[in-house]
Amino acid sequence: MSEVAEAQGHAFTLSGATLVARGTGALYWPAQSLLCVSDLHLGKSERLARRGGSALPPYETQDTLQRLEEEISALSPKVVICLGDSFDDAAAADALDEPALLWLQRLQAGRKWVWIEGNHDPGPVGLGGTHLAELTESPLTFRHIAEAGGSGEISGHYHPKAAIARTGGRARPCFLIDAARVIMPAFGTYTGGLRSQHAALSPLMEPRAIAVLTGPVARAIPMPR
Repeated sequence: MSEVAEAQGHAFTLSGATLVARGTGALYWPAQSLLCVSDLHLGKSERLARRGGSALPPYETQDTLQRLEEEISALSPKVVICLGDSFDDAAAADALDEPALLWLQRLQAGRKWVWIEGNHDPGPVGLGGTHLAELTESPLTFRHIAEAGGSGEISGHYHPKAAIARTGGRARPCFLIDAARVIMPAFGTYTGGLRSQHAALSPLMEPRAIAVLTGPVARAIPMPR
Protein backbone atom coordinates (compact mmCIF):
# COMPACT_ATOMS: atom_id res chain seq x y z
CA MET A 1 0.00 0.00 0.00
CA SER A 2 1.15 3.55 -0.71
CA GLU A 3 2.82 5.04 2.37
CA VAL A 4 1.21 8.40 1.53
CA ALA A 5 -2.27 6.87 1.38
CA GLU A 6 -1.81 4.85 4.57
CA ALA A 7 -0.36 7.71 6.57
CA GLN A 8 -3.23 10.06 5.75
CA GLY A 9 -6.17 7.70 6.07
CA HIS A 10 -7.94 4.80 7.71
CA ALA A 11 -7.33 1.45 5.99
CA PHE A 12 -10.12 -1.15 5.99
CA THR A 13 -11.38 -4.10 3.95
CA LEU A 14 -14.66 -4.32 2.03
CA SER A 15 -15.59 -7.53 0.21
CA GLY A 16 -11.92 -8.50 0.19
CA ALA A 17 -10.70 -5.17 -1.24
CA THR A 18 -8.33 -3.10 0.90
CA LEU A 19 -9.36 0.56 0.80
CA VAL A 20 -8.24 3.78 2.47
CA ALA A 21 -10.69 6.40 3.75
CA ARG A 22 -8.56 9.51 3.55
CA GLY A 23 -8.80 12.52 5.82
CA THR A 24 -9.54 14.62 2.76
CA GLY A 25 -12.84 12.81 2.15
CA ALA A 26 -11.51 10.84 -0.82
CA LEU A 27 -11.45 7.04 -1.01
CA TYR A 28 -8.40 5.24 -2.41
CA TRP A 29 -8.12 1.66 -3.67
CA PRO A 30 -4.38 1.02 -3.92
CA ALA A 31 -4.57 -2.32 -5.77
CA GLN A 32 -6.47 -0.66 -8.62
CA SER A 33 -4.77 2.74 -8.36
CA LEU A 34 -8.31 4.12 -8.10
CA LEU A 35 -9.37 7.38 -6.45
CA CYS A 36 -13.05 8.03 -5.71
CA VAL A 37 -14.66 11.31 -4.65
CA SER A 38 -18.34 12.00 -4.16
CA ASP A 39 -20.69 14.97 -4.32
CA LEU A 40 -18.39 17.68 -5.65
CA HIS A 41 -21.43 19.94 -6.22
CA LEU A 42 -19.39 22.22 -8.47
CA GLY A 43 -21.21 25.45 -9.28
CA LYS A 44 -23.30 25.61 -6.12
CA SER A 45 -22.75 29.34 -5.67
CA GLU A 46 -23.66 29.93 -9.34
CA ARG A 47 -26.89 27.95 -8.98
CA LEU A 48 -27.93 29.79 -5.83
CA ALA A 49 -27.25 33.16 -7.49
CA ARG A 50 -29.16 32.09 -10.60
CA ARG A 51 -32.18 31.08 -8.55
CA GLY A 52 -32.12 34.09 -6.27
CA GLY A 53 -30.99 32.18 -3.20
CA SER A 54 -28.49 33.03 -0.48
CA ALA A 55 -25.27 34.55 -1.80
CA LEU A 56 -22.11 32.49 -1.30
CA PRO A 57 -18.54 33.51 -2.14
CA PRO A 58 -18.06 32.34 -5.74
CA TYR A 59 -14.89 30.35 -5.11
CA GLU A 60 -16.16 26.91 -4.23
CA THR A 61 -15.40 25.42 -7.66
CA GLN A 62 -11.79 26.55 -7.50
CA ASP A 63 -11.39 25.32 -3.93
CA THR A 64 -12.88 21.91 -4.71
CA LEU A 65 -10.75 21.48 -7.83
CA GLN A 66 -7.63 22.54 -5.94
CA ARG A 67 -8.20 19.90 -3.26
CA LEU A 68 -8.95 17.29 -5.92
CA GLU A 69 -5.75 18.19 -7.73
CA GLU A 70 -3.81 17.78 -4.49
CA GLU A 71 -5.23 14.26 -4.07
CA ILE A 72 -4.35 13.36 -7.64
CA SER A 73 -0.83 14.76 -7.24
CA ALA A 74 -0.32 12.82 -4.01
CA LEU A 75 -1.58 9.47 -5.29
CA SER A 76 -1.17 9.54 -9.11
CA PRO A 77 -4.26 7.36 -9.65
CA LYS A 78 -4.87 5.57 -12.93
CA VAL A 79 -8.63 5.82 -12.41
CA VAL A 80 -10.75 8.62 -10.92
CA ILE A 81 -14.44 8.08 -10.14
CA CYS A 82 -16.70 11.04 -9.40
CA LEU A 83 -19.57 9.40 -7.59
CA GLY A 84 -22.52 11.57 -8.64
CA ASP A 85 -23.75 15.10 -7.99
CA SER A 86 -20.52 16.36 -9.47
CA PHE A 87 -22.39 19.57 -10.33
CA ASP A 88 -25.12 21.27 -8.34
CA ASP A 89 -27.39 20.94 -11.37
CA ALA A 90 -27.07 20.45 -15.14
CA ALA A 91 -27.00 24.20 -15.83
CA ALA A 92 -24.08 24.62 -13.41
CA ALA A 93 -22.03 22.27 -15.61
CA ASP A 94 -22.86 24.40 -18.65
CA ALA A 95 -21.90 27.55 -16.73
CA LEU A 96 -18.38 26.34 -15.89
CA ASP A 97 -15.90 29.02 -16.95
CA GLU A 98 -12.97 28.36 -19.26
CA PRO A 99 -10.25 28.22 -16.56
CA ALA A 100 -12.25 25.56 -14.68
CA LEU A 101 -12.86 23.61 -17.90
CA LEU A 102 -9.15 23.60 -18.68
CA TRP A 103 -8.40 22.61 -15.09
CA LEU A 104 -10.68 19.59 -15.38
CA GLN A 105 -9.07 18.62 -18.67
CA ARG A 106 -5.63 18.69 -17.05
CA LEU A 107 -6.84 16.51 -14.20
CA GLN A 108 -8.34 13.99 -16.63
CA ALA A 109 -5.28 13.76 -18.86
CA GLY A 110 -3.57 10.36 -18.91
CA ARG A 111 -6.08 8.50 -16.72
CA LYS A 112 -9.50 6.90 -16.87
CA TRP A 113 -12.15 9.30 -15.58
CA VAL A 114 -15.67 8.13 -14.73
CA TRP A 115 -18.67 10.37 -14.01
CA ILE A 116 -21.41 8.50 -12.14
CA GLU A 117 -24.91 9.93 -12.49
CA GLY A 118 -26.36 11.67 -9.44
CA ASN A 119 -29.75 13.01 -8.51
CA HIS A 120 -28.60 16.62 -9.03
CA ASP A 121 -27.04 16.03 -12.43
CA PRO A 122 -27.17 13.32 -15.11
CA GLY A 123 -23.41 13.42 -15.53
CA PRO A 124 -21.60 16.28 -17.33
CA VAL A 125 -21.58 14.64 -20.76
CA GLY A 126 -19.64 17.44 -22.45
CA LEU A 127 -16.63 17.32 -20.16
CA GLY A 128 -14.83 14.19 -21.29
CA GLY A 129 -14.51 10.90 -19.48
CA THR A 130 -16.99 8.02 -19.28
CA HIS A 131 -20.57 8.54 -18.10
CA LEU A 132 -22.35 5.70 -16.28
CA ALA A 133 -25.35 5.11 -14.02
CA GLU A 134 -23.08 2.90 -11.90
CA LEU A 135 -19.82 1.01 -12.23
CA THR A 136 -18.82 -2.46 -11.05
CA GLU A 137 -15.13 -3.15 -10.57
CA SER A 138 -15.24 -6.56 -8.92
CA PRO A 139 -15.72 -6.99 -6.01
CA LEU A 140 -17.03 -3.43 -5.62
CA THR A 141 -19.93 -1.47 -7.11
CA PHE A 142 -19.86 2.32 -7.31
CA ARG A 143 -23.24 4.11 -7.40
CA HIS A 144 -24.59 7.43 -6.19
CA ILE A 145 -27.32 6.27 -3.78
CA ALA A 146 -27.09 3.20 -1.55
CA GLU A 147 -29.49 0.37 -2.34
CA ALA A 148 -31.10 -1.95 0.18
CA GLY A 149 -29.24 -5.24 0.27
CA GLY A 150 -26.19 -3.80 -1.46
CA SER A 151 -22.90 -5.61 -0.93
CA GLY A 152 -19.44 -4.31 -1.71
CA GLU A 153 -21.16 -1.00 -2.40
CA ILE A 154 -19.56 2.45 -2.51
CA SER A 155 -22.06 5.32 -2.56
CA GLY A 156 -22.49 8.98 -1.61
CA HIS A 157 -25.57 11.24 -1.76
CA TYR A 158 -26.26 11.69 1.96
CA HIS A 159 -23.19 13.81 2.88
CA PRO A 160 -22.83 12.06 6.28
CA LYS A 161 -21.39 13.94 9.25
CA ALA A 162 -20.50 12.90 12.79
CA ALA A 163 -18.85 14.24 15.92
CA ILE A 164 -17.10 12.76 18.92
CA ALA A 165 -19.86 13.25 21.49
CA ARG A 166 -17.73 13.20 24.63
CA THR A 167 -15.61 16.11 23.44
CA GLY A 168 -18.50 18.23 22.24
CA GLY A 169 -16.65 18.59 18.96
CA ARG A 170 -18.04 20.10 15.79
CA ALA A 171 -19.58 17.58 13.41
CA ARG A 172 -17.26 16.76 10.53
CA PRO A 173 -17.93 15.07 7.20
CA CYS A 174 -17.35 11.37 7.59
CA PHE A 175 -17.32 7.99 5.90
CA LEU A 176 -19.84 5.45 7.18
CA ILE A 177 -18.44 1.93 6.87
CA ASP A 178 -19.74 -1.53 7.66
CA ALA A 179 -19.17 -5.03 6.28
CA ALA A 180 -21.40 -4.41 3.26
CA ARG A 181 -20.95 -0.81 2.19
CA VAL A 182 -19.33 2.59 2.41
CA ILE A 183 -21.27 5.85 2.31
CA MET A 184 -18.84 8.60 1.41
CA PRO A 185 -18.71 12.20 2.63
CA ALA A 186 -19.27 15.07 0.24
CA PHE A 187 -15.95 16.27 -1.19
CA GLY A 188 -17.27 19.62 -2.43
CA THR A 189 -16.94 22.95 -0.67
CA TYR A 190 -20.19 24.44 0.73
CA THR A 191 -21.90 21.06 1.02
CA GLY A 192 -24.04 20.49 4.09
CA GLY A 193 -24.82 17.05 5.42
CA LEU A 194 -26.85 14.67 7.53
CA ARG A 195 -25.80 13.59 10.99
CA SER A 196 -25.16 9.87 11.15
CA GLN A 197 -28.08 9.59 13.60
CA HIS A 198 -30.51 10.67 10.86
CA ALA A 199 -33.35 8.27 10.11
CA ALA A 200 -32.23 8.04 6.48
CA LEU A 201 -28.81 6.69 7.46
CA SER A 202 -29.21 4.47 10.52
CA PRO A 203 -31.29 1.76 8.76
CA LEU A 204 -28.70 1.47 5.98
CA MET A 205 -25.79 0.66 8.27
CA GLU A 206 -25.16 -2.47 10.32
CA PRO A 207 -25.00 -2.23 14.14
CA ARG A 208 -21.19 -2.40 14.18
CA ALA A 209 -20.72 0.32 11.57
CA ILE A 210 -18.01 2.90 12.10
CA ALA A 211 -17.69 6.54 11.14
CA VAL A 212 -14.33 7.78 9.88
CA LEU A 213 -14.13 11.51 10.51
CA THR A 214 -12.29 13.63 7.96
CA GLY A 215 -9.65 16.15 8.89
CA PRO A 216 -5.87 16.30 9.33
CA VAL A 217 -6.12 12.81 10.88
CA ALA A 218 -8.78 10.36 9.69
CA ARG A 219 -10.31 9.14 12.95
CA ALA A 220 -12.49 6.04 13.23
CA ILE A 221 -15.22 5.91 15.90
CA PRO A 222 -18.34 3.78 16.40
CA MET A 223 -21.05 5.26 14.20
CA PRO A 224 -23.09 7.66 16.37
CA ARG A 225 -26.75 6.64 16.35
